[in-house]
Amino acid sequence: MHDECGVVGITSTENLPLKIYYALYALQHRGQESAGIATYNDRMKLRRGMGLVPEVFTEEDLNSLEGNKGIGHVRYSTSGESKIESSQPLMVTHQKGRLALAHNGHITNSREIRQELEEDGHVFSTGNDTEIMAHLISKYLIKTDDIVTALERSKEKLKGSYAITILIKDKIIGLRDPHGIKPLCYGKHKNGYIIASESAALDTIEAELIGDVEPGEIIVLENQDLKSYKTKQKQKAHCFFEHVYFARPDSIMDGKSNYKCRLQIGKKLGEKYPVPDADLVSPVPDSGITFAIGYSETSGLKYAESLMKNRYVGRTFIMPNQGMREDAVRLKLNAVKPNVKDKEIVLVDDSVVRGTTSKRIIKLLKKAGAKKVHLRVGAPKIISTCHLGIDMANKDQLIAHNSTTEQIKQKIGADSLKYIKINEMLDAMNLNQNELCLGCLNEKYPIKKQDNKTLQTKIKQK
Repeated sequence: MHDECGVVGITSTENLPLKIYYALYALQHRGQESAGIATYNDRMKLRRGMGLVPEVFTEEDLNSLEGNKGIGHVRYSTSGESKIESSQPLMVTHQKGRLALAHNGHITNSREIRQELEEDGHVFSTGNDTEIMAHLISKYLIKTDDIVTALERSKEKLKGSYAITILIKDKIIGLRDPHGIKPLCYGKHKNGYIIASESAALDTIEAELIGDVEPGEIIVLENQDLKSYKTKQKQKAHCFFEHVYFARPDSIMDGKSNYKCRLQIGKKLGEKYPVPDADLVSPVPDSGITFAIGYSETSGLKYAESLMKNRYVGRTFIMPNQGMREDAVRLKLNAVKPNVKDKEIVLVDDSVVRGTTSKRIIKLLKKAGAKKVHLRVGAPKIISTCHLGIDMANKDQLIAHNSTTEQIKQKIGADSLKYIKINEMLDAMNLNQNELCLGCLNEKYPIKKQDNKTLQTKIKQK
């Protein structure tokens, strides 16, 4: 799986580029391809670049981005190519000025909207749906001269997932899709307000969390005031993977502590799927740590590290191609041999996607002398892809798509394998199934995927 993106918007009475920089640093796990900051102080300024946050911005860059209002973005591409033109925030110029937009999510009907906008004379320079959103909002802004009205009309057209921040003159706007698929929260700091993908970004600038932007809600920050515009919600469908994996454990998301969610799932795994003869329980670092702690607490097994992570190597699934991912696994992890040799290990991981990483890790542990490796997984079987902002493998590449648990166990070389079940996971997190998107687990999506055949028919009819 590839991660999503991270967005932030901040107002302050002081010069704030450094605050945006720190907030983006806290969201770096959400995207490692590119980063960008747009600010406003009489005029709009933009700095974007490929790479990690500290690689993109120099001290000189931050000093040049003076202003007391701004938005930022870290990106992993789910639409559009991995190049500077597709990095964000994306700035567009229209008849009444400029707006900059940062987006996390995926618009399922973007091609249809783009076709309509092109017929209206709009010209596009990238292939990503963020530019389509920016042009759509600009179109209605020209007609109405009111950003809230423009966003309301845009929401009627947009299908898919989105959490966005917008910079327009002296305003910062935050907007979440009507299902609340992608996370977005807001808080207050000493000199203003912040909107961000995760509360961990708020903590970085010492802001106090006020709450989550509700599904379909528009938050407007202007002149150090905060205004909320709420509309009728659709069925909530928060992405369950945010709680289980994508978001930082220290983030509070949709009223839930991600750390507590993962700890409780680990406890449930220990309760339901114990290995009485095991010597220790160990995580796949770093994402399996909290699950393994919970498993240890419930099972009574000793918690110990069997794998050591090279922290100068990024998440393997963020690497743009499979060859790079496989090389990175070897660079990323090494066995702690004194904890492994002649031991029977319960290995706890957050999820299994293709199974290639699990296979390599188990092989690594057994080569280091482990007698047996029992894999316990904190997410249910991933049987289908996501079209709402998570860039997964093709369905045929998902190891659980056409394989039983026993077959998967054989393929990855585990001595036993247990996934948490959907109902067990929900019970552990104390969440209602009707409030989550579980499409990759049960193929029941809150929004249907727009197929090309249907799209071409609609275009021809126009």
